[in-house]
Amino acid sequence: STFFLTTATSFEAFPTPPPLPRVSVSIDLRVPIRVGFGRGGSGAQRRMSMHERKTIDLEQGWEFMQKGVTKLKNILEGLPEPQFSSEDYMMLYTTIYNMCTQKPPHDYSQQLYDKYRESFQEYITSMVLPSLREKHDEFMLRELVKRWLNHKVMVRWLSRFFHYLDRYFIARRSLPPLNEVGLTCFRDLVYQEIKGKVKDAVISLIDQEREGEQIDRALLKNVLDIFVEIGLGNMDCYENDFEADLLKDTAAYYSRKASNWILEDSCPDYMLKAEECLKREKDRVAHYLHSSSEQKLLEKVQHELLFAYASQLLEKEHSGCHALLRDDKVDDLSRMYRLFCRIPRGLDPVSQIFKQHVTAEGTALVKQAEDVASNKKAEKRDVVGLQEQVFVRKVIELHDKYLSYVNDCFQNHSLFHKALKEAFEVFCNKGVAGSSSAELLATFCDNILKKGGSEKLSDEAIEETLEKVVRLLAYISDKDLFAEFYRKKLARRLLFDKSANDDHERSILTKLKQQCGGQFTSKMEGMVTDLTLARENQSNFEDYLNINPQANPGIDLTVTVLTTGFWPSYKSFDLNLPAEMVKCVEVFREFYQTKTKHRKLTWIYSLGTCNLIGKFEPKTMELIVTTYQAAALLLFNASDRLSYSEIMAQLNLTDDDVIRLLHSLSCAKYKILNKEPYTKSISPNDVFEFNSKFSDKMRRIKIPLPPVDEKKKVIEDVDKDRRYAIDASIVRIMKSRKVLGHQQLVMECVEQLGRMFKTAFTYISHRFSCCLEFLILQPDFKAIKKRIEDLITREYLERDKDNPNLFRYLA
Repeated sequence: STFFLTTATSFEAFPTPPPLPRVSVSIDLRVPIRVGFGRGGSGAQRRMSMHERKTIDLEQGWEFMQKGVTKLKNILEGLPEPQFSSEDYMMLYTTIYNMCTQKPPHDYSQQLYDKYRESFQEYITSMVLPSLREKHDEFMLRELVKRWLNHKVMVRWLSRFFHYLDRYFIARRSLPPLNEVGLTCFRDLVYQEIKGKVKDAVISLIDQEREGEQIDRALLKNVLDIFVEIGLGNMDCYENDFEADLLKDTAAYYSRKASNWILEDSCPDYMLKAEECLKREKDRVAHYLHSSSEQKLLEKVQHELLFAYASQLLEKEHSGCHALLRDDKVDDLSRMYRLFCRIPRGLDPVSQIFKQHVTAEGTALVKQAEDVASNKKAEKRDVVGLQEQVFVRKVIELHDKYLSYVNDCFQNHSLFHKALKEAFEVFCNKGVAGSSSAELLATFCDNILKKGGSEKLSDEAIEETLEKVVRLLAYISDKDLFAEFYRKKLARRLLFDKSANDDHERSILTKLKQQCGGQFTSKMEGMVTDLTLARENQSNFEDYLNINPQANPGIDLTVTVLTTGFWPSYKSFDLNLPAEMVKCVEVFREFYQTKTKHRKLTWIYSLGTCNLIGKFEPKTMELIVTTYQAAALLLFNASDRLSYSEIMAQLNLTDDDVIRLLHSLSCAKYKILNKEPYTKSISPNDVFEFNSKFSDKMRRIKIPLPPVDEKKKVIEDVDKDRRYAIDASIVRIMKSRKVLGHQQLVMECVEQLGRMFKTAFTYISHRFSCCLEFLILQPDFKAIKKRIEDLITREYLERDKDNPNLFRYLA
């Protein structure tokens, strides 16, 4: 038979099929090929050739195609066969073209489409399946990879031979394309039969590798690619026929391993093995498993190694999480975080153990400080105070240590920040030796910021320490109590020139403002500003005295004018000043009236200091005393001997103040006055006289007053401020809501005030012979209820007539 190319389409438009294995095929499809007529012939010649073309029947045409298919099979099987030439390739394509373009009933497109499928089925049945059935395990896998590669080559070549079907017939009929038909034949005949054996062989090799044996990873990669490719675009075959069983086998394998390791290994050793297993599984995915398997595979390993044994692992005696925290095993803690952050809620028990550990260490510090304080004698209160300073320093060091754990070991995770916060809130709100944590922190700051404090630090160290103190303040529930204690101590530093550095004073106020808000530090900032203005005012006063010599009181006078609202409240008595001092007060009052006539000066003599010259028989000495002490001593310029009652009457002071100042002058270290009878306490029957024989090696001495415990007054002031704060909060809420139920009003008030102060209540239940203690930190419900009643009395609120638990705001 003679076959003619009867299309004007240039043959070089078809791409070269991929080369056959083991055969060198060099077909240059760019070379023009002439079959049956010259390329340069006229159109009339080509039309004549088309009319003269003979009809090809099915048997004749397929016999010719069968030779090409057989040749291709022989090449794939490695049999001696000459390569395809360009003429061979062209003639096979042209035969299909001619048989598909003949007029019906000689259009054999459907028959050729069926023959195409039958060619694959025959080849697979006769050659592929027998070769696979006779091999097992790894040898079967290698044969499968070889057969799959050959099959794909056969699909590509035959698809090009039958390409005209794809272009026209298949497109018009919406049939599966040739490429898909060829692959489907392999799936239906080969894959469906051997997929179980292949899966078992692959999983067996993976288990061997898990046990440390060397396997052919490239082979597994090629085999698993078949599971992916055979799905023709979806992953169903890979997932259902291989991956599902791999995951089951993985779970069983690591379940067996974990059950042995948890009994034999310590927690750090177990975690090392678990981390290594996860690393190796991830490595397997990178080398031969499909990437979609990674997450599923790792989840299985994590579940069996970590989730199933989480509590046993974390609570292992001598090596669990508690032991790692106790022994500062930073690397192991970091590994624990890396492992348990992978499993759902895996970090919850770790954070709870971390919280318990930090709480226990902090509580131990509190107990240690309590024990030290209780063992000190009453006369050594200064030593006890030093121990309290040591306690705060230890708490700061504890916070530094575990904050670094949170940042480094636990990757700054919010769960551990929360655990650290809750742990410190437990023991930071416990008092030590009768002092609240708010007072301790305020005292610690005072010790750092005042001159002569026990903490000798550089400027950088002071700044760093203050930053840490403010950070601790976040855990203190009664922040308003800290503010009042701090304000009292700040006032003493500022008024008595005890502050070591003004920059540090401003710096900590800035930090407190950032932590607690502007309202928290407004009074303190006003105090610092007052001191700056007071210095300017004193300078103006000195200029006034220079301009008006007749107004000079004859005594060097320094007055600090303060704003009442900023400073702590102080007792103000109408002290009967000595004549020398009265003139000073009058002169300054006249000066101040030249500046403003709308402000009233209230003199706080209890905060004043005086320098007196004492003329004693041994030598003249300078005495640094308070205004009260100076007024008492100046009484002895007019009298040699005065009774307690006479001194009290002339000074116009209370019993407590008179006792304190007379005790400091007659019973303390410096006995400026002699007392009868000679005892160590002051009584109303005592009589005092000037001690002219007093002497000291120093020419200048400071005579302090006995310290006053201001703690009670500070707490009273804070309680009063809290009442005002509760009133303001209730009015704010009711003003916006107009009508509100009791429970909701209380809860909203608690929410607003909880930032500044909290009060602890303890509820104890004795049911079932056990004691449960719940510590609830919140503003006192009873106090809020009491303030509501007070506001009703003052007609800010009223109760609803029908519902007593409903309140209305009275505009």
